[in-house]
Amino acid sequence: MTDMPAEPAAEPAAEPADLDERLDAARALIASLDSVAVAFSGGVDSTLVLALAAEVLGPRAVGVTGLSPSVAPAEAARAEALAAELGVRLVCAATAEFDNPDYVANPPDRCFHCKTELYSVCRRVADALGMTHVLSGANADDLGDGRPGLNAARDAGVRAPLLECGFTKTHVRAAARRLGLPNWAKPALACLASRLPYGTRVTPDRLAAVDRVESQLRSMGFREVRARHHGDEVRLEVESARVEELMRLQSDPSLLAAVRSAGFASLAVEPGGYRQGRLNDVLGPRA
Repeated sequence: MTDMPAEPAAEPAAEPADLDERLDAARALIASLDSVAVAFSGGVDSTLVLALAAEVLGPRAVGVTGLSPSVAPAEAARAEALAAELGVRLVCAATAEFDNPDYVANPPDRCFHCKTELYSVCRRVADALGMTHVLSGANADDLGDGRPGLNAARDAGVRAPLLECGFTKTHVRAAARRLGLPNWAKPALACLASRLPYGTRVTPDRLAAVDRVESQLRSMGFREVRARHHGDEVRLEVESARVEELMRLQSDPSLLAAVRSAGFASLAVEPGGYRQGRLNDVLGPRA
């Protein structure tokens, strides 16, 4: 696959010794499902699932991408381009999580309400197309953090081939690289609502604000970025090796313009760099 530009370069890790075993198991599992609709975000996990499904099921595999203010427009566009390169039919469908006050209030289980809506939409699309199963891209490493979305998947009967076949994120990236998927090194990218501390109401304006700042950071060459919404202040996280670089750029006119046009009065740089699940710290230790 060479039509799409690859994600920014990252040093590839050595392939896990059991990668072939994991891939064979995932192919066999998916083949046993007859037909599938894959909840497809365009991230490396769901891309791998969709690619394997297309390989073993052909036209009996489709992707479903949810469209809402919680999904950055650029990410939705990338998902469409990826599905086209894979040669897989993609259905883009609006989700209505903003109609749910339990989502808008942004409680610690916000992701449960968001994923419940997404999987409901995926199920409707699957039923309309005669597809028997809905699949997600969850992997074994997702069990190590607070993931209410996994509960939503369980309740909705969604299957997770990567998780069921023991894929870690290392397995996922190695498999995606072997299959020539252009986003094999793409950094993890949760929905925009994950940038808002729990209890801060989720609004389209706030999500657009953090997306604007993150887009600016990416245009400056940073790969792993988060713009955390803390009222009038936006707190910036980038890959730890480049924190000092960002600190030197705090007064960069283009960055300041993006911050102010997004409605923030000030910015701060997280000295520890990007860390997944930082806003979950307030929840205390989790099993």
